[in-house]
Amino acid sequence: MIGTATAAAAALAAAAASARWNWWRPKVRGLASLMYHKIGDFPPGSRLKKLWVTVEDFRRQMVWLKEHGYTTLTFTELREAEEGTSPMPARPALVTFDDGYSNNYELAFPVLSELGMKGNIFLVCDTIGRHNAWHDPASESWLRMVTWAQVEEMQGSGVIEFGSHTVTHRNLSEISLEDAAWEVRESKKRLEDRLGRPMVGFAYPYGAGAFVPEVRARAREAGYRYDFSIKQGITPLPWRPDAGPLKRLLIRGDDNMLDFHLNMTRGRARF
Repeated sequence: MIGTATAAAAALAAAAASARWNWWRPKVRGLASLMYHKIGDFPPGSRLKKLWVTVEDFRRQMVWLKEHGYTTLTFTELREAEEGTSPMPARPALVTFDDGYSNNYELAFPVLSELGMKGNIFLVCDTIGRHNAWHDPASESWLRMVTWAQVEEMQGSGVIEFGSHTVTHRNLSEISLEDAAWEVRESKKRLEDRLGRPMVGFAYPYGAGAFVPEVRARAREAGYRYDFSIKQGITPLPWRPDAGPLKRLLIRGDDNMLDFHLNMTRGRARF
């Protein structure tokens, strides 16, 4: 009876682990695009805890990438590798941050610099040097965004490249097609004028519009090489624009290192 009970408990534990973690999925290869938002400790009462990754966890994850042979790229470096002007790494990865919070500069940038790694930040033009005005302060207090001086410092370091996240962070699937086209086009123009370099990458706020053909067509027409969804997964290489937006791996604040390992090897850690 004891043996039967033990076997049953083990089977139940295995089933629970299978439901929580995707260790049973086959391994996948391709471009791993990690998606972060806020680095640091979440504020008291936060309802968005999963979007906060502590600096200790972020460092641990970046070290994991180095130790497992991943090469972190900027958008421009990825494009050069695609075009054959530089070699494509055996294990390419994009470390991306949505929105452009000041904690990306204060906490993530130093870690990447210290480890000799690269990152990419999608900026919301109208909030640079201000706060995340699209955010509902009832869910979480407004947060400071990066300043232009910080953006220019990070770009000058060669550690960080920037992409567009629209002008105002509106949901592109809930506004007129004309307004959506302006958001993607105008943000590209403003960032290029200020930073003096092409905007190669674009991320859809909330992931909205990434799979709406008319909206995505406007993003492609604006001239971005890469457009990013929030669909969980690893993008097969070589990537073709007609295959759809690039997938990303949401790195959650409550992820442990098993979650991170499964994200990087299976394209998904949990359901």
